[in-house]
Amino acid sequence: MGLLSALVVVLTLQTPVVSSASLTSYVNLFTGTESGGNNFPGVARPFGMVKLGPDLSSPGTDAYSGYLPNGDFSGFSMMHEQGTGGAPKYGTVSQLPLLGNISQPLSNHTVGRAGADEASVGSYRARTAQGVTVELAATAHAGIYRYTFPTGRIGNVLVDVSHVLPSFRGQGLSQAYKGGQFDIFPDGHYEGHGVYDNGWNRSPDWTIYFCGHFDASPLSNKTYQATDSTGSVEQPSGSATSTQGTLRIGGLFSFQDAVVTSRVGISWISTAKACQNVADEIPADTDIESVVRDAQSEWESKVLSKVTTSSTNETSLSLLYTSLYFMHLMPTNQTGENPSWTSSEPYYQDIFTFWDLFRCSTALMHILQPAAYEELLRSLIDTWRFEGYLPDARSSNYNGRTQGGSNADNILADAYVKGVRGAIDWADGFQAMVQDAEVVPANQPVDPMAPDSSTKEGRGALPDWLSLGFITPRFTRAVSRAVEYAANDFGLYQVARGLGRADDARKYLARARNWRHHWNGNQTSLGFAGFVVPRDQQSGFVEIDPVTSSGYWGDPFYEASSWAYSWTSVHDMAETIEMMGGVDTARQRLDTMFTDGAGGVSGTLFDATNEPMFNLPYLYHYLGQQDQSVSRARRVAKSSYNPGRAGLPGNSDSGAMQTWLLWNMIGLYPITGQTTFLIHSPWFDQLTIQLEDGKKLEVTATGGDGNGDSNIHVQRLRLNGQDWRKNWLTWDDVFAEGGTLEFELGANPSGWFTGELPPSPAS
Repeated sequence: MGLLSALVVVLTLQTPVVSSASLTSYVNLFTGTESGGNNFPGVARPFGMVKLGPDLSSPGTDAYSGYLPNGDFSGFSMMHEQGTGGAPKYGTVSQLPLLGNISQPLSNHTVGRAGADEASVGSYRARTAQGVTVELAATAHAGIYRYTFPTGRIGNVLVDVSHVLPSFRGQGLSQAYKGGQFDIFPDGHYEGHGVYDNGWNRSPDWTIYFCGHFDASPLSNKTYQATDSTGSVEQPSGSATSTQGTLRIGGLFSFQDAVVTSRVGISWISTAKACQNVADEIPADTDIESVVRDAQSEWESKVLSKVTTSSTNETSLSLLYTSLYFMHLMPTNQTGENPSWTSSEPYYQDIFTFWDLFRCSTALMHILQPAAYEELLRSLIDTWRFEGYLPDARSSNYNGRTQGGSNADNILADAYVKGVRGAIDWADGFQAMVQDAEVVPANQPVDPMAPDSSTKEGRGALPDWLSLGFITPRFTRAVSRAVEYAANDFGLYQVARGLGRADDARKYLARARNWRHHWNGNQTSLGFAGFVVPRDQQSGFVEIDPVTSSGYWGDPFYEASSWAYSWTSVHDMAETIEMMGGVDTARQRLDTMFTDGAGGVSGTLFDATNEPMFNLPYLYHYLGQQDQSVSRARRVAKSSYNPGRAGLPGNSDSGAMQTWLLWNMIGLYPITGQTTFLIHSPWFDQLTIQLEDGKKLEVTATGGDGNGDSNIHVQRLRLNGQDWRKNWLTWDDVFAEGGTLEFELGANPSGWFTGELPPSPAS
């Protein structure tokens, strides 16, 4: 289709979907939006503060990202998160189009949907059961709505300050509206703010400001207050104030025009800043098509073009570029929008969560977005300066919830050993890590799902870790926290060693081995002996069933079983294998994790839905069996991921699932906190990754079978033109200055990798 024809179609349909043969055409915004993937299909910019999309209401069902495949529209709101579990967050600064006479506007209106929503990069389009078409586009701090009302009908736009995404899980995590301000000004624009609390990170009160404009003159614009007992009461002053959640406020704008455009800015600072944001990013007379084109151009240039391939396989291309898209929605770059302190440092939040992200995602962010990655690290250290601890998770400008260890330590260590310096103050960075490692965080507020110690930040089980070298059952998640604390301490060892702090390095290396204190060599399961188990100070090891030990906040193991957590300490993998009984026994044990029906479970002990399993398919590398890593990991990728609406095995978790898949496609796997990358097998005949300063990594493969499942085994590898025999490489080999990886693939294992095994620095 020619450009002129495309524009004619766009204008005729009044839809912001722009025809394009660019890389954005491979992105499927509805991939992973169903069956627990929780992807956000609305409009956003890379790491943008605004994520504008629909909020669907289906009683009893949590809409984590606002979207559900069924239910009614409760609004189209400016703020969402990407792929989260736990409980919904945001759904704030909302508009809802309605027809007819609305006598009680602030009474939790919903409207049905008509047909399937449509989405492409930068554009979202929905139709309500009342015949209203809603089109959305966004910039980093502002959004634009276009409403097409049925001809001859009065169209209304409801702005309900009390609108949030609810939770029905019964865990005390549902958000609450606490009050706010809403004002309509003589020129017709409106400003205000809302106060809210809670969500998955149990945040106390937080305030978001907004500023909105309509391009059409309304027949009327009215401000309301409402309670359940009084109903909606018009405020003749055009202003409404509330200091309590039972008093809802908002406005109703009514139009004769068939097409109405609304522009809205948001800010964490003030209404003045919100108005400035919309004026700067979507000024008056901006058409929605231009916002869509700008968004597509930004995604193309800043994200999607970082990885290119000559492949024509539509399924693989969709998985590649859709995954790249969804890993770039969070964290949020909120630089200049920090309401908590004044600093010249960058500010990032909406971190969900480093427990999910440290294994795969941050390592890939480092490669694809080095400038943003350095800013994120600086922001973490600045958060420690002003709030006392590095965040393991953060949203609405509040740390929480920490599921296991202080895993920002792992991320800082990973960056340090890979040479990230720039404007990072590494002396402060190390002191922030020491705070995590040495100072018990206050247990305030108390988390009713884990009341024993802080889930807000830091390491709540430090009293046992420091005094005993293990964690007793008086602390929830004792075993999974212990193996994570050991990995965190290994991170401190890495940075201390690099900074020349020899005494600290010795101390933290010793502590990195303390996970071994949870190893019960007499614990058996399915014919194998030796597992990490709970350990009591008085009675010693606690006998468990390793197969059924997976739990949640109040249990010894968090979201994975002893079978998985016994493999967690990759920094100490040689010792792990020895404790399991040696290479042959460890190999049989790892095979058992991928055997259908082992332990009487449905499926396998390996569970692709949760992050503690991410490393497991690749651990055959440490057993000298790279080919088996390739087989296992490729099978997981091909069976657990697809471009469909149910295309993710579990919650996206801010793109964690997608980055696992991306590494599988590239043919490498990162070992966080080390410079090591395990080599497996690439999907594509040719793949180019653009690196910093014009450098690039070229990955080629001959002898493959078009991204299939047969010819996946490495017959030969040349690294930077030289034969390579190890099953791993380092950051300096291909990423520091760029490089080439030339694979020859075939149907059968070749025994090509005969060199030394990946390092186990703590062994």
